[in-house]
Amino acid sequence: MQISDRLESIDTLSEFQDLKVAIFGKKGELNAKLREAGRDPVKRVNYSPLLNELKLQLTQRFARKLETLESAAMDAALASETVDVTLPVRPQRQGSLHPITQVMEELAVIFADMGFAVAEGPDVEDDFHNFTALNFPEGHPARDTQDTFFMKPDAEGMRKVLRTHTSPVQIRTLLKQKPPIRIIAPGRVYRCDWDQTHTPMFHQVEGLVIDKEANMGHLKGVLLDFISAFFETDQVEARFRPHHFPFTEPSAEMDVKYERVGAGVKVGSGNQWMEILGCGMVHPNVIRNCGLDPDEYQGFAWGMGVDRLAMLKYGAPDLRDFFNSDVRWLAHYGFSPLLQANLATGLS
Repeated sequence: MQISDRLESIDTLSEFQDLKVAIFGKKGELNAKLREAGRDPVKRVNYSPLLNELKLQLTQRFARKLETLESAAMDAALASETVDVTLPVRPQRQGSLHPITQVMEELAVIFADMGFAVAEGPDVEDDFHNFTALNFPEGHPARDTQDTFFMKPDAEGMRKVLRTHTSPVQIRTLLKQKPPIRIIAPGRVYRCDWDQTHTPMFHQVEGLVIDKEANMGHLKGVLLDFISAFFETDQVEARFRPHHFPFTEPSAEMDVKYERVGAGVKVGSGNQWMEILGCGMVHPNVIRNCGLDPDEYQGFAWGMGVDRLAMLKYGAPDLRDFFNSDVRWLAHYGFSPLLQANLATGLS
């Protein structure tokens, strides 16, 4: 069969490549003829020009055939691989923000609007930052192994501790930054508790203001504005009950009036009181332990549980559910990551 007939009988690209190698390859038919003509002076003169002309014609025919085959292959692929764009897309699982993450974002937005910066510190602390600098005396219950997670003693006999509050962040800030200071310190804390409203690991946010004129009136104003913004109500009624904390003096617990609505609570109405946080003026010993003069500087601080705030605002009945990694629970209580908390359109 002549080369042109063999070329016309090909239907696939693989057959085309096989024939092209058989004709034009190093050991192909055409090169064999050219080598044969080159060995005979007479044939080299008479036949080599004809063979070269034939090679040129065949090259053009092969190029046209390749174009035809590639076009046919493309048409076949388009016919077999069509997509019906009118069909609905396959459902995809969408992630969501955990309620604790959401509340952390809300807290940051609220206090940032008041001029507070966010400060962070390590989860594993030493005795000085977690207890001594915060005016915890020897023998305080918080130093007991039944209440606090202690590490094994190091070579010098010192035991690190999983921080029991985020107050060490306040100490670290006071030691490296000169007043005026206005920070919040959100993060994980650890205590030996496990029940419906306590877990061994939970989240706290604390606030600290240090300057020369801060007073209890400023503290009350900041906290009232916070409660109003967080629970999104202007009807906040609060009271401050005297209390004791080693690191503040005077100290108080802040209660707000509320009523229960379904699984959640509504702050700003009702006739029941609920303790929401602890606060007070920073103890002079704490200021002194951080290298400042308590006769020149004073300030106030507060602390509250982020998990408890999430429970109260969004109606979660059991704190332990926050850490169970149940995607059904997350789907119900989670928040869209695309709807960022802000004060202009609403926190939640």
